[in-house]
Amino acid sequence: MNRPLVEVRGVVRTFGGLRALDGVDMEVRHGEILGLIGPNGAGKSTLFACLSGHLAVTSGRLLFAGRDITRLGPARRARLGIGRTFQLGRAFRSLTVEENVLAGLGVRHYASLAASLFTRAASAARRDQVRELLARFGLTDHARARVDTLPMGLQRRVEAARALATGPRLLLLDEPAAGLTHGEAEAFAAMVRGIRGDGVTVIVIEHNMRFAMSLTDRIYVLVSGRIVAEGPPERVRKDPRVIEAYLG
Repeated sequence: MNRPLVEVRGVVRTFGGLRALDGVDMEVRHGEILGLIGPNGAGKSTLFACLSGHLAVTSGRLLFAGRDITRLGPARRARLGIGRTFQLGRAFRSLTVEENVLAGLGVRHYASLAASLFTRAASAARRDQVRELLARFGLTDHARARVDTLPMGLQRRVEAARALATGPRLLLLDEPAAGLTHGEAEAFAAMVRGIRGDGVTVIVIEHNMRFAMSLTDRIYVLVSGRIVAEGPPERVRKDPRVIEAYLG
């Protein structure tokens, strides 16, 4: 049996007296689209931050492709193949769409953002990669636009394209459908399925239940820092613990 790509073992994260994650155990299989859902304050974004290295765990272990990454920082994890987007969006808003994606490529090739954008070593091959990513996310016509001039739906695409430019084996998407119309969310879901088709494993945090249920292969439900349910979307939807968590 193949070992999971991601193993979360007894992870605890505290903030003073608050136990944001309380002994979380989770496995992510190679090539799946996994959903992580739960009410506000459940600890979903905290778990993402622990996986990406932006927060240290208080206790527990994190393994990626069999390697213990618990004490590695975000840059090391990015180079190992963990990419992410953020709930509130962290694209470089004063840069163009093209520059944002080129910066993502720079994670693998350069020591600094400035080098990734402006050195002559930003070769024609990498420019071709940028053009391919822009086309894939429907951003070609906006390549020279500053990100802060774009509507939310396109900004979400820019951040996803930049994350994919890092060459991840695992892509963490934090509420990618937030602020999107139904049509934009459906288009984004199709892009995520295409990413999985390229062999990238995806974990999605999402409050849009229709989006999450239609996109994911399997779902974990996090409530008050603890996993309360796991399984395929249809089973999770009917789980009494999930209904109680959302409806009270």
